[in-house]
Amino acid sequence: MSAATIALIGAPTDIGAGHRGASMGPEALRVAGLAEALRERGLQVIDAGNLVGPVNPWQPPTEGYRHLAEVVAWNRAVMDAVYGQLRQGRLPILLGGDHCLGVGSITAVARHCREAGKKLRILWLDAHADFNTSDVTPSGNVHGMPVACLCGLGPQPLTHLGGSAPAIQPADIRQIGIRSVDQGEKRLVKEYGLDIYDMRYIDEIGMKRAMEEALEGVDADTHVHVSFDVDFLDPAIAPGVGTTVPGGPNYREAQLVMEMIADTGRVGSIDIVELNPAFDEHNRTGQLAVDLVESLFGKSTLMRD
Repeated sequence: MSAATIALIGAPTDIGAGHRGASMGPEALRVAGLAEALRERGLQVIDAGNLVGPVNPWQPPTEGYRHLAEVVAWNRAVMDAVYGQLRQGRLPILLGGDHCLGVGSITAVARHCREAGKKLRILWLDAHADFNTSDVTPSGNVHGMPVACLCGLGPQPLTHLGGSAPAIQPADIRQIGIRSVDQGEKRLVKEYGLDIYDMRYIDEIGMKRAMEEALEGVDADTHVHVSFDVDFLDPAIAPGVGTTVPGGPNYREAQLVMEMIADTGRVGSIDIVELNPAFDEHNRTGQLAVDLVESLFGKSTLMRD
């Protein structure tokens, strides 16, 4: 891990979600002491404050998408902010907000990697594959669509957010912890050849081997982007999300995931999304998220050398 300055970027919106409340996520992460925890690890941290975007109109879908214009506006703000921090040599941590913001964040990271001549490896930690389209999902909630949009499948203003499409190749992404995929989404995921480490696979081979496979090929030329949806975690330890799916990684498994990613020394950008304090118990999920992000920066439970 280089001694890059970390830049926290708040995106307080639930514009793409099916429940209100993820807009309070950035503040909950600050209250849980994210900046202080990273400073205690000897890291330089600046808090760039919160981005500003349209309010959530809370309308039903129009032509298959809810709040598309507002989703695009928020994602453009995120893209510009993340790209701006990467240009300055900083490590951006996006404090979401819902997971639709991954479109802006990862579009920026992909552009940075192209310009820097680096390979991109996205680790998508999530209960959901987020590979829906308006044809597949009746809800129209864009937080179920970011991976599809990044791979060039979805509404033009999102697929072409960075000017061209697709922003990434399916080969750039590894999805870990998946356990809720819609029927039509399953078909699309297979068609696009996404590399998915679902909970059944993790149960069968164990988290250590799954992570070794997901991290295979990461080298000195790789920029690792961690897109951490808090619903990745089992709701027994992380109740503060809008869409809980039982059977996720437990505390030890989640720690192992973060520690193994940290061991690569290649983390260059992070999203922390879908933390919803409205469903949480005394910010317990926010504190757990901070604990796990510390592990991405080398806080290890390992006693041996």
